[in-house]
Amino acid sequence: MSTATHRDAAEIGRTPRGPRPVPELGDQRAAADLSHVDTTLANGLRVLVVRKANVPLVELRLRIPFAGADALHAATAEVLAETVLAGTARRDRIRIDTDLALIGGELGTSVDPERLSINGNALASGLPVLLDVLADVLTSASYVDEEVGRESARLVERLAVSRTQPRVIAREALLKHVYGDHPVTREMPEAEDVAKVTPDAVRALHARAVLPRGSVLVLVGDVEPDEAVRQLDEALGGWRAEASASVLPELPVLTGGDVLLVPRAGAVQSQIRLIAQALPRTDARYPALQLANLTYGGYFSSRLVENIREDKGYTYGAHSGFEFTGSTATVGVDADTANEVTAAAVLETFYELGRLALVPPTAEEVESVRQYAVGSLLTSTASQAGLASQLSALAASGLGAEWLAEHPARLAAVTVDEVAQAALDFFAPTRFTGVVVGDAESLAPRLAALGGFTVGEPAES
Repeated sequence: MSTATHRDAAEIGRTPRGPRPVPELGDQRAAADLSHVDTTLANGLRVLVVRKANVPLVELRLRIPFAGADALHAATAEVLAETVLAGTARRDRIRIDTDLALIGGELGTSVDPERLSINGNALASGLPVLLDVLADVLTSASYVDEEVGRESARLVERLAVSRTQPRVIAREALLKHVYGDHPVTREMPEAEDVAKVTPDAVRALHARAVLPRGSVLVLVGDVEPDEAVRQLDEALGGWRAEASASVLPELPVLTGGDVLLVPRAGAVQSQIRLIAQALPRTDARYPALQLANLTYGGYFSSRLVENIREDKGYTYGAHSGFEFTGSTATVGVDADTANEVTAAAVLETFYELGRLALVPPTAEEVESVRQYAVGSLLTSTASQAGLASQLSALAASGLGAEWLAEHPARLAAVTVDEVAQAALDFFAPTRFTGVVVGDAESLAPRLAALGGFTVGEPAES
């Protein structure tokens, strides 16, 4: 019989003389030197191929600028995204699925006001087939009437469900509050517009907007970059057009202002959404701003989380983070709370903004978020899929693998004073506006007492 006893975590973490000391963090490893090719094909498509041979797979990310001002553009674009993989002149839906399955692959699509994305993966040995299917879809998607009708009906049902979700309601309310009628606000089409979309309209949009010039294709995996570029050029050589893909108009510069209370009668929870202008990744001050954001609300040990989640229990989760659209950037703050603590949570959220600006991060805080920023970047790019997605996002700003490899060094060079200045310049409460979505009858009197609130039109739900 063993006489060993079992100790819990608290006991393991202590000695007779007190808590065990936490070991110092080791030196941060530099990012791996990525073997890659970044070039533009004859058809105007930018291609970024990176060799990452840890597993015999390949990840593909195609990003096509896909803006449109037409009233039915959002609806037509959604139907296109749902049906572009449903068949081509050479392959029906079953043949596409079969050809991809034979190489352990898949393709999927998504669309938003800024871009159409086609993402996929396969065994590295199956890359020629993956590219052949992709080329087939890009050049000869058929949009059969029955497929368009069936997917449109499913889309209408999904939209009806989505628009009952509090987070969706809050997102739409925020975008309309800060951007008005700008096309970026049309993240989800109206169901009645989807019902008006015809197969001919989808085919016309594909011919007009699914274009290589101005688009970016990222390939990451167990491939030789030069050879992969050759295969891409050969496979996609028939995808050509003189016009360029349609870029979303620049977003207006945000200014601080009143927060809009969006009534949602009977709601038992409220959604707090704040937003302010930030800096793009191309700005030299971005690393300092990134660390300031992490200190405020960008990770679990941030000031905001410690305050309204850990200390006061107002929310299960609060978060701040960046959103990049074209060449512009914003920083957003979000939290969901019960009605009875919404006003208090708003007060503390703005208090932490002011505290970050006026009581800047300490050297200890800056070092903590610096280690987190570098570590999370390296972790997120450790897999082929993570690296491909990161590079695709960077490519939208004209950046590439070099920026990613050099960013840990930029973060390491940021000083405490630079983080403090970024906090003062970008996190002052007066720079923010936003929305609170909830039951106006219970929220309005308390929010009015805080000042800086106006009441808007009721949310549709």
